[in-house]
Amino acid sequence: MTAPLLHWVLQRYPATPKSRAKQWILAGRVRVHGAILRQPHQPIPDPGDALDLLDRHVRTLDCGAGWQIHPRLALLHLDAALAVVNKGPGLIAVPAPDARLSALSILADFLAGRLKARDRSVAGKSLPAVYRDLQPLPVHRLDKHTSGVFCLAMNPAARRHLIEQLKTHSMRREYVAFVEGRPAAPQGTWRHWLELSADEMRQRIVARTKDAAGNAEEAITHYQVLAEYPLAGGRGCVTKLRLRLETGRKHQIRVQAAHAGLPLIGDRAYHPGYRARHGAGGRVDFSRQALHAESLALEHPARPGTRLTWTAPLPDDLRRLETALKAGRI
Repeated sequence: MTAPLLHWVLQRYPATPKSRAKQWILAGRVRVHGAILRQPHQPIPDPGDALDLLDRHVRTLDCGAGWQIHPRLALLHLDAALAVVNKGPGLIAVPAPDARLSALSILADFLAGRLKARDRSVAGKSLPAVYRDLQPLPVHRLDKHTSGVFCLAMNPAARRHLIEQLKTHSMRREYVAFVEGRPAAPQGTWRHWLELSADEMRQRIVARTKDAAGNAEEAITHYQVLAEYPLAGGRGCVTKLRLRLETGRKHQIRVQAAHAGLPLIGDRAYHPGYRARHGAGGRVDFSRQALHAESLALEHPARPGTRLTWTAPLPDDLRRLETALKAGRI
């Protein structure tokens, strides 16, 4: 006889409520013939004594393509050491004095049971209770108006390990940007020294070396041209770039791209075309900097030698922008 995995779990543990048995499966606690099965409705033959229940250690949550836990935040990965999320534009990454709601606070609310995954039509979207004691900690961040993937630590030891990866540049972070203009070469590297303003709101490029006095920090970004889109009426072009951070300074990509004569579409801080007194100005009308953290690769902080990669597709606004550019409507 073949029946859903959930049926066999309930048969093996008849005093267990159906909802709890489903949580066991989703949390990776059910093993059949030595393999962990995570789909409650997966049909399998009668496993007999080959079905067993593992202990309550927090295991990797199967998030599939992502659990949408807020209109601007999807959970891509969760275990006892690490969370990876896909942040939408307009949401800060970690709490700030003037803004309580952040990607970190949303994840904390979800872990505490104060939020549920938004897609209630998919079975098992409520978080199993075994994850409730986890507390997210910041590792790195994205600008409020930059979308895409970044990670959070689930304990202090994991946070130290992840921050060390940032320091040694072994954490690989790749972005997609739409910039105004055309680079001189199809690929290359930007190397500059950046100095943060006193209010920590803007960066500027300075002519300093590592041994010079002051607070300048080196910034290194590698770029590659993905596509070029001519603007209507011969007004130049927009270039789609892939950018890989070697260092991770505040506003690094935005200030370096502008310095190279390739300001980001929609960047109100570093694109001179958007500084007009009345309205956005600039050649392309876009509501934010056209920058997206597309992929993140790192060594798992609790599994030495295991590298993992996550990707986040372009959000709707950037897909619409690219579609309009391809069609020559801009």
